[in-house]
Parts: sequence; C-alpha cells; structure tokens
Amino acid sequence: MQALILAGGQGTRLRPLTSNVPKPVVPLVGRPFIGYMLDWLQSHGVDDIIMSCGFLADGIRSVLGDGSDFGVRLRYVDEPRPLGTGGALKYAQELLDERFFMLNGDVLTDIDLTTQLRQHEQTGARATLALMAVEDPSAYGLVRCRPDHSIREFLEKPSQEQWIDINLVNAGAYILEREILTEMAPAGSNISIERDVFPKLVDRGLFGYEAIGYWLDIGTPSRYLQATSDILEGNVSTAIGKSLRGSGMRLLPAHGVGGRIAAPVVIGDGCEIAHDAVIGGRVVLGRGVKIGPGARIESSVLLDGASIGARTQLTDVIISSDVEIGERCHLSGGVMVGDHVRIGNENVLAAGARVFPGVVLPDGGIKF
Repeated sequence: MQALILAGGQGTRLRPLTSNVPKPVVPLVGRPFIGYMLDWLQSHGVDDIIMSCGFLADGIRSVLGDGSDFGVRLRYVDEPRPLGTGGALKYAQELLDERFFMLNGDVLTDIDLTTQLRQHEQTGARATLALMAVEDPSAYGLVRCRPDHSIREFLEKPSQEQWIDINLVNAGAYILEREILTEMAPAGSNISIERDVFPKLVDRGLFGYEAIGYWLDIGTPSRYLQATSDILEGNVSTAIGKSLRGSGMRLLPAHGVGGRIAAPVVIGDGCEIAHDAVIGGRVVLGRGVKIGPGARIESSVLLDGASIGARTQLTDVIISSDVEIGERCHLSGGVMVGDHVRIGNENVLAAGARVFPGVVLPDGGIKF
C-alpha cells in the first residue's frame, strides 16, 4: 500500500524550533517527528511513501534518506511553491497508485488505518476521510455523516447550535482512489482538498470513517510539549513508549547521570548531570546535555548539546540545540529558545517568550 505525506509547511507556529530545521524532522523524544508517522504507516502495511516537500526540503532528505531505516521506500516531490493540500496531491500524481493514503504530516496518531481501509473497500468509496470526535469542536470544521457512513455535509466554523449534535472533525488521514484527480484543476494550481475537492464529492462516493485512538496536531509549542508528555506516559502507542514501560519509565545512559531523576524521563547519551540536580518528570534530554549543580528541570525538552548553569530552573520549556543558559535563571510557561542562543546569568523568561537562533542575552538582561 502507498501513502502520500504532505510535509511542505514552514512550521511557523513552532518557530524558533523550526527556524533552521524542517518541521517533519524536528526531534520529538529522541527521533525525527515524522518517524512516528512512518512507523505507524509501516505497521498498517504501507511500504511505499511519497513525501511532498517544500520548505527546507533538503533537510528532510538528509535526515530520512531512502526510508530504509524505517522499513519503507521513501520518495520525494518538491513543490515549486506552496500549492495547498489539493495542489500538492495533484503535483504528485505521476507517482501515485490507483489507491493510496494521503496524510497531513503534522499529526501524531495511532488510529487504525487497517480498519479504515476495510471500510473503504466495503463501501466502494472513492474517498474515505478519517474523522475524530473532539470535546470542543468550535475550533474545527465539522463533518456530518449518514448511518451508512456517507458524508452528508461539511460545517465550516459552526455556531454552538450547529455543533451541539455532532463533534466529528477531519483527522487529516484519507484513503483516495486515483480517479478523483481527473476532476481537479491542472498540476501547478493552488487547490485545497478540503474546500475545493471533498465538498464536490458529497453524494458521489465520499465516506467518513469514525476513528478512535490518539490524535494530536503538534503544530504549536503547547501541543509539542503535550505530544512529548503523551509519548513518555504511553498515551499514544509508540516504540519508545514500549521501551519506557519495560525500563521503569526511565531511559538513561550508562554513565554521567547523577542527581534525582523522576519518571517518566528520556536522557540521551553523553549527558552530564550534577549530583544535586533534579530532573523530571516528563523531561527529555538530547545527547550531550549538561546540567549544573542545583539545577531543576521539569516538563521540558532540551535538545542536543544544551548546557544549563547552576541553580537554574526550567519548567514547561523547549530548548533547541547548542544553547547555553547561565546560572540562577528561571524559564517557564512555554518559553522556546532557538539554536545557538546564549543566555547569561539571572535572566527570567516566561509566558511563551521566544528567543530566536543566535541571540545573546547578557546577565540580567530580561526579568520577564
């Protein structure tokens, strides 16, 4: 089975984490984010995957290669400019089989694609959209289906009165028959599959599959941290989660880890942690991270090579690669720090502040 993954976005809501790194290969609990999607697809029999790329496409290729590390065949299509979800599909048409999955590349999920495919075949659908029930559907477009699973209508930005009887949203996982591409505008056109294609297929072979399981768009800092926590705690099915459960919820290197380490936690090779530091829970440290005496790290992600000074406290923050944070600093509340930043002693950052790559803050420069 084949899949097309849309991976051309710039990840602007995740900057500075995505300033220099393409969003699909941003590290998430020790591996490229898109790796979780590749594992998920492979577990459902998908072995041929096409990546539709745009922003920093070479960076995606250099990390993922030909897909052999993930047990799949990976090929790439570079959009000449942003073409929309439908435009990316049409642009990749020469590589597509008669039936294939199409997926948004910014979702962490474990929904059952095998059952979705079975329903697609049983209904004779031309397109089957995975739908997820959400508690608060006010921020999403809603989908209303008939008892036979055929889609009756789409509701964009519905009022509360409209969504009170329905809470199904588009989960960004589709099974498509290639024939629907013949009804689309020519390759190179800007097309939204959600607005320009699917509404025209209502009553013409368009079905919904009500999925269950875990589903999260990781496109914001808070959702990135939520995804990290959910992987660590096993709320979504992943290989890393299984390894954690088999290791007392702590994955640690053999040497260099002192201090008090609270589960769940993942600590990379080459880390150096002072004997009186406190780490965890819900913490991920990349390779070669250094944590100074008396430092405290909670519910945070520190990527490769970060260095944290003595008595500094980090809570609910994302620290990119090769960052140096001085002594007695306090960072909290969704702060994001980009690559190669230098933060001097006694700085205080909070409330979602973002420090972009290469910035240098002097001692006491910010008291947020």
